[in-house]
Amino acid sequence: MEMSEKRIKTFGQQLVGLDFEPDDNPKVQRVKELFAEAADILKEHYETENRAPITSLLFDHTVGEILNAQMNVVKVITFKG
Repeated sequence: MEMSEKRIKTFGQQLVGLDFEPDDNPKVQRVKELFAEAADILKEHYETENRAPITSLLFDHTVGEILNAQMNVVKVITFKG
């Protein structure tokens, strides 16, 4: 029986769904990688700094904006009007 390694996804990779790209579009893959990296940088900073209530609010909002921007960029790239 062969064991396969399962890599644990980062926060950003999970956020953008890095593994999900049904059309195998390299531009979409790259966009997801970039936004995943941005989300990971944000999370790392957030976890190492003192958290004030405003920081938590801004973190949550920014995560949503990263996800929104990533989905919109993918939409533009894949739009077939």
